[in-house]
Amino acid sequence: MTRSTQLIAREQFEAALQAIREASKSILSLLGNPVAEAKDPQWFLQQMDNARQHLGSWGLVAKRLHINDAELSQFTLQLRHLQQLVPQYESGAEVSSTALIAALRFVATLERVRLRQPLLHYNTELALSQPPQPRAARVQLRSLELTLKGLIREAWPDEVALVNHLKLLFGANKVRSWLKFAKPGDILSGMQFSELAQLVVDKKEFAKHYAAHFPESGALSFLIEPRKSLLTFLDDVRLIRNHALGQQPLSPVQMTLLDNYATAITAPLQQRHVQGKTLVNPASFNACDDNELEAWFADAEQKHQAMSGDIFEIRDVVDSPRHKPPRTREQREQLVVGVLWGAVGLVAVAIAVGGLHLVNQTQKPAVASPSTAYAAPVEREEPRDSTPRQQLNRMGIPWDENHFRSAIDRDDDRIARLFLQAGMEWKVSWTEQALASKQHKVLDLLLSYRVQMNEPKPCRRMIANLGHALAQGQSFTSIRKTYLKAFCTTSEVVKRQARDAAQAQTRAAATRDKSDEKWAAIQKAIYNEIK
Repeated sequence: MTRSTQLIAREQFEAALQAIREASKSILSLLGNPVAEAKDPQWFLQQMDNARQHLGSWGLVAKRLHINDAELSQFTLQLRHLQQLVPQYESGAEVSSTALIAALRFVATLERVRLRQPLLHYNTELALSQPPQPRAARVQLRSLELTLKGLIREAWPDEVALVNHLKLLFGANKVRSWLKFAKPGDILSGMQFSELAQLVVDKKEFAKHYAAHFPESGALSFLIEPRKSLLTFLDDVRLIRNHALGQQPLSPVQMTLLDNYATAITAPLQQRHVQGKTLVNPASFNACDDNELEAWFADAEQKHQAMSGDIFEIRDVVDSPRHKPPRTREQREQLVVGVLWGAVGLVAVAIAVGGLHLVNQTQKPAVASPSTAYAAPVEREEPRDSTPRQQLNRMGIPWDENHFRSAIDRDDDRIARLFLQAGMEWKVSWTEQALASKQHKVLDLLLSYRVQMNEPKPCRRMIANLGHALAQGQSFTSIRKTYLKAFCTTSEVVKRQARDAAQAQTRAAATRDKSDEKWAAIQKAIYNEIK
């Protein structure tokens, strides 16, 4: 780092530490472990463990903070990583790029926790002499996407070869869906940010095409290897990008973190470009006027809405359709039970055949035995005081959203009913697969527990998803109509859909394109259903 860069990093790091100290006092007080003075991250981690012992479990800590177990694990993991990088810090000391990113990531996590738990009132605003600017953040989001596309284009300059390669990796169905959104001759324009990033950070793809661009130094030493660091940074960028494309203002913490991510990712590429080792020039992507920037964001927002957001995490490897997904715990249990019962059946048949054979061999007259009254098998009943949650526990099903969503996807109304009876809340977005598959049992069940639906604004996503499904040839089923009427008949939603339908019809009349006419008909049908 140059001297000026180090001064900026030091200021940002010290501002982040101050925000962490303030948050630690508020969080520990909520957890029943109040402190008079906050110290370094290592101290905070120890105090969190004391609070866990005081409450009895990490699950109760998560409940107090209004987060789930996975989010609490991420919280403690980030705090542990930060204290490993910076066990103690003296004001004015040298700050590494990895320590700065670790501190900013944890402040961003603290910001999300504060939004979840209304009883927390700490401030995560960073006191900086030069606050981050929204326009600069928008430029960086654009630059990072164009950088990923540039890297992929450099590795695959031939469009036909790239499309065939994508079919092998992601499957033909996925490629067809991208082509519907893409500009002619540019399949990358139809892909979401996470999908572009996935193509770069996949183990095999990264080793073959991109590893040379990202050395094991600087901020890319944040985790064990540059690829893992790059994956983590890009997935955080995905979340920030979703926030921006959802027309929500970015917080100073998000913009500061984005600035550091952009530097970490593009700096080694820029250096290689100067050396003539790559044609990708990140600096050129930053040079754009307001018209270019607004046009890019308008296109990105339209695609973001049409694709119902970029909701899937960036994974370690491409989830190829050629390989079956691993069985869930419930599927494994069902398979084992099925095999065992099959074995029992075979043994029973063998015993019966052997018995008949012995009877035929002996040829002894049968002696009538005194008749006995038939005793019906007694089914094991659940204890009367058994709660739905206890029943789930006895079946080995953990109490979390993932297993509830898995039951919805499987159309398992028995398990889903137990979750609902125990008070689990649900979101309309969880029903997308069930609606596409016409799984009436679980869908009707969820509607009977509509008071437990806690998604704040489900209609924009539901209508965008429905429009995309109908455009792909799926039918406008009665259950889809029922869900629209159940959640999307408010005046605000109806007005917005009327506007969207009118705009679609105007576009279709102007272009006379069949796809535009089809889209206008879809928007009109949705409006007619909810008006």
